[in-house]
Amino acid sequence: MNLWRLLARRVEKAGPIRVGLIGAGKFGSMFLAQVPTSPGLAVVAVADLSPERARGACRNVGWEEERIAATLFTEDALALIARPEIEIVIEATGHPAAGIRHARAAIAASKHIVMVNVEADALAGPLLAAEAAKAGIVYSLAYGDQPALICELVDWARAAGFRVLAAGKGTKYLPAYHTSTPETVWEHYGLTPEQAAAGGMNAKMFNSFLDGTKSAIEMAAVANATGLKAPADGLGFPPAAASELAIVLGTAHGEVEVVSSLYRNGEPVTNDLRWGVYVVFEAPGPYTARCFAEYGVATDATGTRAALYRPSHLIGLELGISVISAVLRGEPTGAAERFRADVIATAKKALATGAVLDGEGGAMVWGKLVPAAASLTRGGLPIGLASGVRLRRAVPAGHMLTWDDVALDPADETTRYRRRMEETCTA
Repeated sequence: MNLWRLLARRVEKAGPIRVGLIGAGKFGSMFLAQVPTSPGLAVVAVADLSPERARGACRNVGWEEERIAATLFTEDALALIARPEIEIVIEATGHPAAGIRHARAAIAASKHIVMVNVEADALAGPLLAAEAAKAGIVYSLAYGDQPALICELVDWARAAGFRVLAAGKGTKYLPAYHTSTPETVWEHYGLTPEQAAAGGMNAKMFNSFLDGTKSAIEMAAVANATGLKAPADGLGFPPAAASELAIVLGTAHGEVEVVSSLYRNGEPVTNDLRWGVYVVFEAPGPYTARCFAEYGVATDATGTRAALYRPSHLIGLELGISVISAVLRGEPTGAAERFRADVIATAKKALATGAVLDGEGGAMVWGKLVPAAASLTRGGLPIGLASGVRLRRAVPAGHMLTWDDVALDPADETTRYRRRMEETCTA
């Protein structure tokens, strides 16, 4: 609340907040679409592997040529971060190693950072957030994306005096999706490859949404930010209507979970939460439970457990909330606290010695959510490091990979940073 008032005062005293955006893909484009109608925000510079593509993205979302001409477009993200006029950096590349590198550069330059790149956050967010806090700047999850919205619901429930039983989001899920590949993904979306190509849709990205990896990554971010637990055997994806959340998840004990919009037979769930987020909470006593009944709150059979949910999220269209909160309040819209949950690369099929892993959304591995302690005990290979690395030995289908299964370069900057995070940020 009151962000609009704070922003108006800021504009009056010091002009708009000066933003640098790294990555002008879908999420970045959605944010850019809101900038012309957000007078308190000014995108000073945009960094992208293709500056001309980034200019085209700005035109596509409705920017006038004068605004485009006044904005710096560059391939050099580190140069963007170093620009003295920029107050806050949005990292929206989706590449874990790049995200960590850019976040560390922003911290070194005393620039707040909004980490749209949840892949990087799941890989090393706890250490990035700790280093940012030590430097006196804000490291934040991206409002509009589901993890930050879930964190907001959890914070609301706890601040209101409720015990949180479960929190998470909805998605489309069937067990068979875990073996989906970029070649088979479009049939699950009811599209032909030609239709997907015409819409500019990335097969690996959409396959990550489908095969469970993205859900695991996002729930790891939520667990690390809120203290909620990762289920011991991974996400269960129980089918649940929005009205049934308290019934289906009322016996949980402070966990993250993702609910499916499909029953296991493939039939759709009525009033599903596929695009939304939720929190399930418990009344602290009989009087509160009676209030639930008096005010028409949907509960489980005991009348003591209820849910609050949001049926949709607006991705980058809401991202300005994080920017304003970080700069004007000095507060993140969710940020990792400790290393509590991890996402381990898991074989979609039998993998042969010498095979080179194709990473998130590929044909070889998907990401499974596990408690961080279990990952460390097993020596699990994080999904964020499972791309472009060669297998040292064969891995059976369905097995979670370990660090020893792959030939990682111990001197690699991202690998070393992840190892340091494991040593210093474990709950």
